[in-house]
Amino acid sequence: MRDFDFPGRSAVHATNGAVATSHPYASLAALDVLRAGGGAVDAAIAAVATLCVVEPHMTGIGGDCFVLYAPNGGDAVVGLNGSGRAPAAASLETLREAGLSEIEVTSPHAVTLPGAVDAWCRLHERYGRRELAELLAPAIGYARDGYPLHARVASDWAELAPKLRRNAEAAADFLPGGLAPREGDLHRQPALADTLERIAREGRSGFYEGPVAEAMVRSLRDLGGVHSLEDFAAVAGEWVTPIASDYRGHRVHQIPPNNQGVVALAMLNILEGYDLAGLAPLGALRTHLEIEAGRLAYDMRNRHLADGGSLEVPLERLLSKDWAGELRDKIDPEQAFAEIPDLGLATSDTVYVTVVDRDRNTVSFINSLFHGFGSGILCGEAGVMFHSRGASFRLDPAHPNRLAPNKRPMHTIMPGLVTRDGRAEIGYGVMGGDYQPFGHARLLTNLIDYAMDPQAGLDCPRVFALGQRVEVEKSLPGETLAGLQRRGHSLSLAGQALGGGQCIRIDHARGLLTAGSDPRKDGCALGY
Repeated sequence: MRDFDFPGRSAVHATNGAVATSHPYASLAALDVLRAGGGAVDAAIAAVATLCVVEPHMTGIGGDCFVLYAPNGGDAVVGLNGSGRAPAAASLETLREAGLSEIEVTSPHAVTLPGAVDAWCRLHERYGRRELAELLAPAIGYARDGYPLHARVASDWAELAPKLRRNAEAAADFLPGGLAPREGDLHRQPALADTLERIAREGRSGFYEGPVAEAMVRSLRDLGGVHSLEDFAAVAGEWVTPIASDYRGHRVHQIPPNNQGVVALAMLNILEGYDLAGLAPLGALRTHLEIEAGRLAYDMRNRHLADGGSLEVPLERLLSKDWAGELRDKIDPEQAFAEIPDLGLATSDTVYVTVVDRDRNTVSFINSLFHGFGSGILCGEAGVMFHSRGASFRLDPAHPNRLAPNKRPMHTIMPGLVTRDGRAEIGYGVMGGDYQPFGHARLLTNLIDYAMDPQAGLDCPRVFALGQRVEVEKSLPGETLAGLQRRGHSLSLAGQALGGGQCIRIDHARGLLTAGSDPRKDGCALGY
C-alpha cells in the first residue's frame, strides 16, 4: 500500500474503461472517445495523434509505430509493425565510399520512410468504430489553436534547442524568437494542422501521395536524401504474429524483429531462474541480477538482431529457456562481470499509450521519432518532423543489421502485452530508447514478483547498464548503491530520469481496471 506521508500518486481504478498516456491532453482525448462509444483502438489513435502535437520532440507523424491488440480481452493477440523501410535507392557502398562509419542522427540518411500514419489507418480500417476525422479532431485543434507546454516537455525542448538550430525550418517552427518556449508558453503548428486535416479527409493517401508527399520528398532530397515519391507511396505496415515467452504463469507478448522485444523476453527468461520474490524489491541483489541479465541480453541484441529476414540466428534460439539458462550460468550473484563489451547504449525518448475499453479490448501502442525531435529535419510546408530511425542501421557489410534498400532497421520501441489463463491481463510499455527492455523487465517483475499495482510498479527506482557503467536514479537507496559497488559495479547518476511508462492491469474476476502513469513524464491515467 502507498505510504501517504510521501509525495506520489495513487493508481486509478475504473470499471468501464481506462487510459494511460504521457500527457494529460492525450489521456483526456482518449477518455472522451471511450465515453462517446468509441473502442480502445479509436481512443488510442486519438491519444497518439494528440501526442504528435503536444509532445513534438517525442513523437510525430513523421515517425514509426508498433501496436499489440487483444480483441475482447482474449489471448489471441494481434501485432502491427508500423515501421518504415530505407529508400529503394539507399546504398551502403555509397555511404562507406563517402568515408562514413555510421549514419549521423541529423543526416537525411537517418530518415527511413515514416510508417506511423499508414499503421494508424490500417488499424482504424480493421478495428475502428468512430470516423477518423473525429479521432484526429483534438490533435488538429491543439495544432491550430495552440497548446501550453507542460513541465517535462519544456525541459526537454530547451535541451534540444541546439539540434533544432541546425535546420532552418525546424528553428523557425520550434524556436520562436530564437528560443525554446518555456513551460506554460503557447505553441502552434498550423502547417501540421493542415496535414492532419488532409489525413482526416483522405486517409493514408493524404500523407503518402499528393502535395504532402511531394513536399516531404523535396525537403529530404534538398538535403541529399535519396527518397522518392514511389518510396512514400509504397509504405505498408505489416500485420504480424507476436512473439511470446512465459514468465511465472504469465504469457508476455512482444513484436518480432526488427523490433527489440526479444531482448526483454530474454531478460525475463534469465530472471525467471531466481526467486526474486524472496529478495528485497529495492535491494542490491535483485538489482544486480537485473543488471547482469540485461548485459547478456543486450550483447545478444547487438550481435544478432535485425529485420526478420536478415536474422542469422534462429529466433527460437534467442527465445529458448535453455539458452537463457546457459546465460544465467554466467552470472555470479556476488560479483559483476569482469569483462563487458561496449554495448553502445543510450537513452532516447518516445510516447506510449495503453487503453482498455468496456469490452476489454486492450491496446498497447507506441509511436516514436527515436531521438529528441528525431532527425531535427522539418518539412516546414507540411509541418512534418522526420524521425531518425535509420541511424540504427550499421554500415558494417558483415552485420545482419546493415543498411540495404527497402530494409527496416532494428527498432528500439516496443509495446508489451501480458495474457494469463486465456485473457488479456496487462497492457504496458516503458519508453526510453535502448533502455526499454530494462524497463519492461523492471516493471513486470515489480507487478508479478512483488505484487505492486501499476502505479507503484512505475514509480519504483530504476537502473540502466550501458556497458561497464551503470546509471542509477537518485531515488535508489544508499545501501543498494553500496551493495552494487561492493559487487564491482561502476555507478553514475543518470543525467535524467530513466524512461517513462504506462500500465493498465485487468482484474477480470472483480471487473476492475487499475491504471498507472509514470511520474517521470507529464501524463496521467484516467478511467470511468
